[in-house]
Amino acid sequence: MKVVAITACPTGVAHTYMAQEAIEKECRKRGYEVQVETQGSMGVENELTQEEVDGADVVILAVAIGIEGEERFDEKMAAGKVISIDPGEVIKHPTEVLDRAEKL
Repeated sequence: MKVVAITACPTGVAHTYMAQEAIEKECRKRGYEVQVETQGSMGVENELTQEEVDGADVVILAVAIGIEGEERFDEKMAAGKVISIDPGEVIKHPTEVLDRAEKL
């Protein structure tokens, strides 16, 4: 399975990067291909291309603020392939989030 994600929190520091790490770690454990864009205090890092988004099986938006480039996910949202969740939930329960992603 190919997973793309964006992580972002209000201050753009701890939760942004902790959520990134939680998603990447759980995906690697399952043998999934994963790419995570962060939108934090350092700006946008590892920016996902439209091609990467289009090629993904599922999108995880672990965000607690508005994000740049949200329109990239319109088709995936229409197809029901997007999970929108608070970054704190991903940090606490990455297994459950990826279990949910598998069901989409």
